[in-house]
Amino acid sequence: MKPAPAPEVLSAPLVVEFPFTRSLGPVQSAFLTGLRERTVLGVRTADGRVLVPPVEYDPVTAEEIRDLVEIATTGTVTTWAWNPDPRRGQPLTTPFAWVLVRLDGADTALLHALDAPGPDAVRTGTRVRIRWAEERTGAITDIACFEPYESAPDPRTTSHGGEFADPVQGIVAPARLDYVYSPGRAQSRYIAALSGRRTLGERCPSCRKVYVPPRGACPTCGVATDEQVEVGPRGTVTTFCIVNIKAKNLDIEVPYVYAHIALDGADLALHGRIGGIPYDQVRMGLRVEPVWTEGGRHPDHYRPTGEPDADYDTYKELL
Repeated sequence: MKPAPAPEVLSAPLVVEFPFTRSLGPVQSAFLTGLRERTVLGVRTADGRVLVPPVEYDPVTAEEIRDLVEIATTGTVTTWAWNPDPRRGQPLTTPFAWVLVRLDGADTALLHALDAPGPDAVRTGTRVRIRWAEERTGAITDIACFEPYESAPDPRTTSHGGEFADPVQGIVAPARLDYVYSPGRAQSRYIAALSGRRTLGERCPSCRKVYVPPRGACPTCGVATDEQVEVGPRGTVTTFCIVNIKAKNLDIEVPYVYAHIALDGADLALHGRIGGIPYDQVRMGLRVEPVWTEGGRHPDHYRPTGEPDADYDTYKELL
């Protein structure tokens, strides 16, 4: 008998993105509000060092620091790296240098972009100045970038009370990760089977547990798994949660239920949405079956089968 052909190993670009919201203390609020007003503020420590960007606690002594000072918008490049291929969301769309700039009057360096015609135009010691963004909102992006600017260093600082009209109290920073995911042979077989409305797991040759989705190895025994076992399609709700917050780009009305479902024959619960029943009637032990949409590559949701609820002892090890 000829061995079955190896499955195509899949890959797909994926994006993980969410907005990160944080409130600001008095020091960070003053710093970002100052940028909106074209003013750069640092904070002076007890031993006279000026930190830019400012922090609320001395990194050496851990003492709280609130002594704000205004410094110059010019500075000196302390180190740099050329970026020949800018990515989405970076400060400039044309090649630029990432630079650490010690602004005049500061004792620490600020990371930002330097708009330069090429790497030959950048060196440690290059004098630069801030190029302000035309529209400023109270964020680090109010500094559009740095640009070369010949000037003498001006280390003078001026005490600043940190008071501005309409201060920035919080920021929302989008966090995003772009990557290419390859599920490997085991999960590629699993995904291919789903397109045929079948669910495949893999059995460990040692402990004999069936894992769905398969990982290619048993997480308990650490040995390879290659025996494929079809499970389900029916299963049992082991645990669940009620979702009350609508997700972006997900066309499902809230509230709805997301559950862990132990498919018949599997020793690991997978997750899925429960439909066809009011959310407040979903319960542990509920027997469910998959519902497929036309052309869908995975179950759209699971619905009750009408069978009696499973006994707790039959799924308690899968909670």
